[in-house]
Amino acid sequence: MPEIALSQAPAHIRMGSSIGQSLTRREGVLKTTGTARFAADNHPPGMVYAVLAVSSIARGRVTSLDVAAAKAHSGVIEVMTPANTPRLAQDPDAKLHPFMFRIEVLQNDTVRYVNQPIAVVVAETLEAATEGALLLAPAYETEPARTGLDSNDSFIPQAVGAGGPAEETHGDVDAGLAAASARIEAVYETPAQYHNAMEPHSVVAAWDGNTLSLDMPTQAMAMTQGRIAGLFGIAPEDIHIRSPFLGGGFGSKALGSGPQVLGIIAARLVGRPVKLVLRREQMFGPVGHRAPTRQTMRLGTDDQGALTALSHHVKTATSTFDDFIEPAANASHALYASPAIKTSHEAVRLDTGTPLFMRAPGEAPGSAALESAIDEMALACGMDPLAFRLKNYAEVEPMSGKPFSSKALRQCYEQGAERFGWAARPLAPRQMRDDAGMLVGWGMGTAVFPALMFQGHARAVLRQDGTGVVEIGAHDMGQGAWTALAQIAADALGLDPDQTEFRSGTSDLPDAGIAGGSAHTATAGAAIHDAGGDVIAKLADLATGDQRSPLFGANNAGVIARGGRLYRRDDEARSESYTDILTRAGHAEIEGRGTGASDPAALSAYAMYAHGAVFAEVKVDPDFGQVRVTRLVGAFAAGTVVNPRMVRSQYYGGMIWGVSFALHEHAVMDKRTGRPMNPNLAEYHVPVNADVPNIEAILVEERDVHVNALGIKGVGEIGITGTAGAIANAVWHATGVRVRRFPITLDQLIGA
Repeated sequence: MPEIALSQAPAHIRMGSSIGQSLTRREGVLKTTGTARFAADNHPPGMVYAVLAVSSIARGRVTSLDVAAAKAHSGVIEVMTPANTPRLAQDPDAKLHPFMFRIEVLQNDTVRYVNQPIAVVVAETLEAATEGALLLAPAYETEPARTGLDSNDSFIPQAVGAGGPAEETHGDVDAGLAAASARIEAVYETPAQYHNAMEPHSVVAAWDGNTLSLDMPTQAMAMTQGRIAGLFGIAPEDIHIRSPFLGGGFGSKALGSGPQVLGIIAARLVGRPVKLVLRREQMFGPVGHRAPTRQTMRLGTDDQGALTALSHHVKTATSTFDDFIEPAANASHALYASPAIKTSHEAVRLDTGTPLFMRAPGEAPGSAALESAIDEMALACGMDPLAFRLKNYAEVEPMSGKPFSSKALRQCYEQGAERFGWAARPLAPRQMRDDAGMLVGWGMGTAVFPALMFQGHARAVLRQDGTGVVEIGAHDMGQGAWTALAQIAADALGLDPDQTEFRSGTSDLPDAGIAGGSAHTATAGAAIHDAGGDVIAKLADLATGDQRSPLFGANNAGVIARGGRLYRRDDEARSESYTDILTRAGHAEIEGRGTGASDPAALSAYAMYAHGAVFAEVKVDPDFGQVRVTRLVGAFAAGTVVNPRMVRSQYYGGMIWGVSFALHEHAVMDKRTGRPMNPNLAEYHVPVNADVPNIEAILVEERDVHVNALGIKGVGEIGITGTAGAIANAVWHATGVRVRRFPITLDQLIGA
């Protein structure tokens, strides 16, 4: 790979043997043997158990709780209700920045949604706490629940997502549609979807005076630390969070949740360490979800199949007490060239928990509608879906006109189509059957996700014995961060991976930023790269300024760090080991610091995205409408690939989530009560092994010198954005039935 110059000239690093290798997971043995310690695996001395009692109504107030019955139960220590819950130093409804959301922590008796915490029972055993919670027998004053997108007046939100505009326009959409030779208008619906990571939200909290120790799954330790510090009126540095492993996060663990805060309050109230773990059904409410959407797509083309206008309008939902608006229409900003584009959002307030970030927020539901509409438009033009996409290929970002920092989408189309065999696809539907008489269909979808970065920090140390240490408060929720970031660390220090100690997962280490938005490897990796550059620069200064060193006077030429040695760039025969440099200088170790963040100049000049193309094969029973995905091929371009094994794993996960979106996942709500009817993994359907088809992920080579110093783009969420639409399009190709309501269920296809 090419040499990467660091800002701390004269030192330079050559990206070496570690980046680009498919190394196995560093924590793999721990996880497969059950010795990896997740938050709820911790049991400090004297620990007791807390269990939530939650509301069974969506709107109203709690009028009574049988606290006496619960406290009379053997083993129950305390029952925490709004009557005795300590007041917090900060209003839990305060919103001081866009990533702060209102939480329910027993500050009053109001009920805002089903499964809202209404009490906490603390006991010596989990069984006693659970039975005590059942004895509370709450009574309510109930008001009618507002459920569904038509149950309340809509409004235009001030912002969508993390603060973006609700409406954006480029060109004259109405004029473009009026001038079009072919037009379509269609409405697509996506359901509410709820976070169901294998590890539920939990906390083990222990107070020692005003210092607080927490074991909890979090995707943003420093942000969570600051939020908790504000709520309890203590300094952030007095809070120590341990979060080495997460059993999945997907956005729901990016912010401290109300139940976790209640566990911390309970620990302070009883004066003992407390463990609180949500039951599966309790995750349907207080920890965020993806809101339902109703999306109206209007497209027009000229007589050559070129888009003349694209309009994408979204109606979605938020809670009655806070705002998070799914930015679904934003999926139409970046993919297809059109002289006129308009995206807009409206919302209704429902009696639910507040929707929050959920894997590929906005892009997942938005791309499902967009990619379905693109196929419908291709049909109206009589064009092959891939040919139509290539006809409307965007050479610059359509909405802004910015050039892309890099874009290898054509190569994704080409390589994916060739591997899948797309050229053999008949244009008309219902033309293919297998030997068993099943209808066979082929569909495709374009994948896209912004190449985001947050801000992170790292510390790097070189020791006199020739080994190194890199420290960063990063988060591994299954994506392979412990491995990929360690590879970057080794290369940044010019060492082999087995010579580099990697420390992560606690809040006393430098803040790595948020593990979200598919930005963690880029953010934390850039910080590590910068820290390595800093320490190598200091080491180079020691050597090049020392007349006893073979590197003396190499300041202008610079040096290369590789294999535990510094080499003169202009004469690699002259080198010296890290050990010799530090020993002669009398240093036991030398330290560097680094920061990873977006370059504002690059952000203003370029549009930054990862791209891909997903091709799907489905088989549909013509009598019963049952759909099976039998083959998926995805081709993705996402800049520098640190670890191909980890990247493929992320692409597979994204495509499987796309299968879930298209065919399985759906929160069924009782419209009368606002109660989720399937709050468990038996009835809230997600793919199991039998549902996962033959999957292949192609890593398309791409180099991006603008996105960050390492050229890394995110890979975690992009796989969803192409897959759901590809499957919907394949179902149409198999059956001739265009289903516009997700998930695609057999009742919509029976007799197809």
